[in-house]
Amino acid sequence: MFSTWRSAAFALAISLVLASGAPIHRTAYAQSAQTDIAALASVLAPTGKLRVGVYPGSPTSMLRDEKTGRTNGVSYEVGQELARRLNVPFELVVRPSLAQVIEAMTKGEVDFTITNASAARAKIVDFSKTVLSVELGFLVTKDSPAGSAQDVDRPGARIGVSKGSTSEQTLPRMLKNAAIVPAATLQDAGRMLAAGEFDAFATNKSILFGMADTLPGSRVLEGRWGEEHMAAAIPKGREAAHSKLNDFVAEAQKNGLLAGAIERAGLRGILKP
Repeated sequence: MFSTWRSAAFALAISLVLASGAPIHRTAYAQSAQTDIAALASVLAPTGKLRVGVYPGSPTSMLRDEKTGRTNGVSYEVGQELARRLNVPFELVVRPSLAQVIEAMTKGEVDFTITNASAARAKIVDFSKTVLSVELGFLVTKDSPAGSAQDVDRPGARIGVSKGSTSEQTLPRMLKNAAIVPAATLQDAGRMLAAGEFDAFATNKSILFGMADTLPGSRVLEGRWGEEHMAAAIPKGREAAHSKLNDFVAEAQKNGLLAGAIERAGLRGILKP
């Protein structure tokens, strides 16, 4: 992590040693690097541990297999690795929904998560560069007459969304006929869709494909109504860590960490860079 930063730290340490006329020792570099990591950890994990916020049921956040006990998800795995590189304990903070994860971050209870970097959220938390982008779409049951995303906006149609989500804020401005019905959690949304309490559920396709796997006959409709550009989120007031957080994201994209987390979570619907 932070290979560019480490190289700069090493070069600085060498220049200082040369200027002093003292022998060059790698110990000086190692101590300098450890000091820098500790300083960064004090910003990103001020309680001495990295509290990673997740919500269940989303491959971009956290998935837990109750049979095997295996846990994965992009926020979960990337957060674990960031804690390891900062040399601090990893603490999982689970909330029922993404809106509650963000709320916990604004209250100082969460240090890190990965989420849609919407303009509204950027007012209350800070974001890194984009980590990954996914399509936004609709999930319908096997009896739905809808053949594509363009077919859901009809008189009398009910579109489910996650309460407090970007979808809940955005879709009312886009749909002319359908009504919006909020669901408290993704688990509630699946039950409500199966029970016919709404005609389609709207969110990013990474979640929709996972829900479809548990609802026999359900379909993720062709087409999309938007995109989500997901980024690492940290609380406001930690600007000193922004550059190094972007370095970490860039390395995760290059070294296979992000790709591995995506594969293990079965994340689909990703937009290619």
